[in-house]
Amino acid sequence: MEAKATQALANELIETLKDGQKGYAEAMTDVEDADLKETFKKYAAQRSSYITELEDQMHKLNLHPDEESSVTGTIHRAFINLKSIVTSKDRHSILAECERGEDYAKKAYQTALKAQDLPAALKTVIEKQYQGVQQGHDEIRTLRDASAKK
Repeated sequence: MEAKATQALANELIETLKDGQKGYAEAMTDVEDADLKETFKKYAAQRSSYITELEDQMHKLNLHPDEESSVTGTIHRAFINLKSIVTSKDRHSILAECERGEDYAKKAYQTALKAQDLPAALKTVIEKQYQGVQQGHDEIRTLRDASAKK
């Protein structure tokens, strides 16, 4: 894969992760349920560590993370509606919005994994991170579904 395309792909994932990290960090400070605070804290920390891993891979490949948001990241902020929903303190709505953000993250990783000729080390990191994103999505979905039954 051409260096410029690899850089763009990695930067897109980083922006998606930054959105998720920020969304979870905001949600964590605003929700009242202790279990959700812990879950959101866990995923904010996960996304932060994923950003560091991707940036490390980029530096090893002599690529540079974007300092500014990408166009697609600006157009589609996965957690854009979370702040207004969190103020309502409705557990189901908060979890539904988080799951929507997780859907976006999953899709970004699925797209990245379809890229041809990714450097092997970068592909390995993306595959590992995708598993974590998938697990996060499933946990948030399970919590959301359980909250609907209450």
